[in-house]
Amino acid sequence: MVYSMTGFGRSEVESGLQKVLIEMKAVNHRYCDIALKIPKKMTMFEERIKQVVKQYVNRGRVEIYLSFEEQKGDDFTVSPNFAVLDQYADALKAIQERYNIDKQFDLGLLTKFQDVFTIEYKEVEEEEIWNLIEKALLEALNSLMEMRRVEGQKLLDDIHARIDHIKTILKSLADKAPEIVQTHKEKMKQRIQELLDDAIEIDEIRLAQEVAYFSDKTNITEELVRLSSHLEQLYHIFDEDKSIGRKLDFLLQEINREINTIGSKSPDVDISNFVIDLKSEFEKIREQIQNIE
Repeated sequence: MVYSMTGFGRSEVESGLQKVLIEMKAVNHRYCDIALKIPKKMTMFEERIKQVVKQYVNRGRVEIYLSFEEQKGDDFTVSPNFAVLDQYADALKAIQERYNIDKQFDLGLLTKFQDVFTIEYKEVEEEEIWNLIEKALLEALNSLMEMRRVEGQKLLDDIHARIDHIKTILKSLADKAPEIVQTHKEKMKQRIQELLDDAIEIDEIRLAQEVAYFSDKTNITEELVRLSSHLEQLYHIFDEDKSIGRKLDFLLQEINREINTIGSKSPDVDISNFVIDLKSEFEKIREQIQNIE
């Protein structure tokens, strides 16, 4: 399966009074680079999040945004703070005695003061929070990977189409190559005749030697065979389940080398035009491969 390095995933999960929102986007990168933006109180889960993502992503930069909301419901208890209440009551009594106030203070007055009640919230278990985060994370990752899969298939289809086009160009090259030697022989013979003005008979043996030398120097058969072999491997390499990064790098280097050799060997204009087309298609393939995980 071929995956692109670009994609987007999102998931929102609620459980009881907690809600987790995860958004992630992936872009091209030479290695697997995971960047997290999460609340401070969620940093304890940072490494666990990265480990889960690495199970899905081998290459590319993945930026993850995590939002955690915790709503308050009936998971708390309210208790009187007697230490504070006693101090307020003593203070009120002292005021009564000092100023000879007969009116008694009531409960309503006492409970209006600050910090006379304590509120204790029930602690949420760490694993309970992680289960919620993990569920949202997996959903977002599945969404991300599906987008990467679809985009990867489009890239693969484009690469296969360009390889097929290159094969067509190679066939034209193979058909054109033998004509170069014959054309060179005829041009050389014509030049000699023009220079000698038909006064001296052409040495056919010497002419044949020169043509043979030219043929050997400009022969591109080996390059065409090797190039066809490399292209065939490139076409099917994406079917492999194992890592193909290094093998791809090698194939691209060899393909580029063979194309350059063909271009340097042949003086023919038509061959040069074919080589230009080969280079153009090859560069487009290389650009597409850089987008593949």
